Formats: sequence, structure tokens, C-alpha cells
Amino acid sequence: MTMKFAERMESLKASEIRELLKLTERPEVISFAGGLPAPELFPVEEMKKITGLVLEESGMQVLQYSTTEGFAPLREKIAQRMEAVGVQATGEDILITSGSQQGLDFTGKIFLDKGDIVVCESPSYLGAINAFKAYLPEFVEVSTDDYGMDMEELEKVLSTRKNVKFIYVIPDFQNPTGKTWSIERRQKLIELANKYNIPVVEDNPYGELRFEGERPPAVKSFDTEGRVVFLGTFSKTFCPGLRIGWTLADKELLQKYIFVKQGSDLQTNTMAQREIDKFLELYDLDAHVEKIKAVYKRRRDIMLEGIKQYFPQGLKYTYPEGGLFTWVELPEYMDAREVLQKALELNVAFVPGGSFFPNGGKENTFRLNYSNMSEEKIQIGIERLGKVLREMLTEKTV
Repeated sequence: MTMKFAERMESLKASEIRELLKLTERPEVISFAGGLPAPELFPVEEMKKITGLVLEESGMQVLQYSTTEGFAPLREKIAQRMEAVGVQATGEDILITSGSQQGLDFTGKIFLDKGDIVVCESPSYLGAINAFKAYLPEFVEVSTDDYGMDMEELEKVLSTRKNVKFIYVIPDFQNPTGKTWSIERRQKLIELANKYNIPVVEDNPYGELRFEGERPPAVKSFDTEGRVVFLGTFSKTFCPGLRIGWTLADKELLQKYIFVKQGSDLQTNTMAQREIDKFLELYDLDAHVEKIKAVYKRRRDIMLEGIKQYFPQGLKYTYPEGGLFTWVELPEYMDAREVLQKALELNVAFVPGGSFFPNGGKENTFRLNYSNMSEEKIQIGIERLGKVLREMLTEKTV
């Protein structure tokens, strides 16, 4: 039987990360592949209590349909938490979504027609690339350094390319590189966005996971014309399985997201929203995040110390001040996919970097996650990976 599908289906394929995660379900595999939080830090006992309380206090309401915008008290609490990054908002500025990934999909649906341009960092988040690809855009990548996107290069793009619909950025502990933008780059981004009348989509799932230094203000905090859409989530700081994220935008723009959500899934899980709201009411989420940060910082330190000790000399890698990832660059003649094949023979997994470049290339890079594996497994896995890299480098240079 022959079926005719929409043209957009030709551009869609399985997520490389999701496919890799299937391989890493084997217990013997040490996985640095996914961006998975540490499950031993989930507040299981607290959630048992929370679930019972929510059902006891408002069982008929939480098991019923609810508003598209989301549970009003939770939206207000999120608005209050946004003050920590300099964003003044109310609950009416916030739409609760099924994870921030849904906000990415809605962004593509709202802004993109076939052939429109998405400007993004090079590299950029694979999940966003895949979400936007469904709407058949062209990606224009802008190079980055340790301080964020190259603003001169960005202005050249904005001044010469037509049909740029939005600029997509991850300014805090960027996925995949772990880099964080300077305040000056954030301010310059808004200046250019205003000058060329371009919306900005600020994806910020990792910002609260800062191990050292001061947390910088959000790009949204510099927004003077209502052109920045901020995407946030509880997935990295609380419980990813609840799938609770949010989109924060000025009311006229947010209304577009609300319309799209009404046509997509009507509303986000009522029970999950009420559970998070009750947790915020009864417990200290910031204290919970501090516990997470302490664990992830130790794991980052062990990974970076292992890279320094076991990886061949001369390889470039990032030093993230928070978040979940570090990024490794191999010599240009090496292919990280070949390295992965060898590493899997030793039961070590990671994500090759090529998928994070929407226009291809840079196959000599890869991403390592340090949040999910234990300290012991990180030490063992990095030592094994170092062995693979040393052997392959020797083979290439003989």
C-alpha cells in the first residue's frame, strides 16, 4: 500500500540521541549520551505525599479538563521565580507547556513557512533543530566563542538575509557546548534584534544549575520591545517525567502560543501542574536545586579531571560553570562516529557532535553528559574513552 505523506515528513528522522539512549539501556553501558538528570535525586518520598494531598484536596478538579493557559497559582509562582534573572512578569505572561520542547515546536508552527530562515548558534540544540525542521526552514548558523554568539557575524546575517523569522539561542550552559554568554553579548543581541526587527527565542533549561559565579540576567531581562520569547522548564531542576515547562512572552505574542496549544493538546497535564504547585507551596525548591548542583559539580570535576588525565594531549574541551554538558573537539581528520563505535565495544556511549550542526559538518566533535552517571562510572568511562582516543590517534598518525 502506497501512502502520500506531507512534504515535511521527508525532513524528519529519528533523533540520534533518542536512538543512542536505546543502546544505553543495557546496564553495563556507561552512558554520557543523554541529558538525563540523576534519578536518585528525584524527591520520590515528597511526591508520594504531594500526590495524596492534591487528590485529597481537589481530586475532582485535578482529574478534569482545565484551562489552556495553565494552573493560575503555578503560573504566578513561576513569574516570581523569574525575578531571579531580572524578568518582571505576572502569571498572565506565562503559558504552561508539556516541557519546553513543546514551546520549541509551537515556535516553529507560529513563525515558520517553508524557506524561512532560523538563525542559531553553531552548534545548537538537536531537539530544537528537529522541532524546527518540521516546518521546512533554512538554518543559518552563527559561530560562537567562549562568550557566546559572534555579534559581528550575526549582524552581517541580519543585514544581508531576507526572511529571517527568529534568532534561537541557549545563553546559559548551552547544549551541547556548556558555554555561557557574557552580559555584553546578551545586550548586543537585543540591540541587533531591535535594529532589524527580529524576534528572539531564549531557551533556558539549565540556567539554575550554576556551580560557580553569579547567575547572569536573562536575555529577556533586556527586552525593551516585547520581542523575546523565554522558554523554561522544571525538567532539569525537578522531575522531567512530569513534563512541565513554560513559555513567557508579552501578551500579544503569548496569545499566538495559546491559540496553537488549543489546537494541539488543549492543555497540559492538570495533575502534574497541581503537584508542582503544591511542592512549591510546601517545600523549598531552591534547597532541592542546591543538592542537585552539589552532586553535578562533583561529577563535572571528576569528568574534567579524567579528561585531563586520560585523553590525549592537545584536544580542546569546554569548562562549563554549570549545566549538564562538556564539549570535545578532536583533530579535524577524526570522525567522532568512528570513535563512538570503538567506545561502544568498551560499553561507553556519547553523542557525536555532527547532529548539533543543522547544516552538517564538524564530525570531529562530541558531547559528554556528566549528570546521570555515578562518580565511579564517570571515572571508569572517561578512562576507557581516553584509551580509545589514544589508540585511534596513534593509528591516524602512523
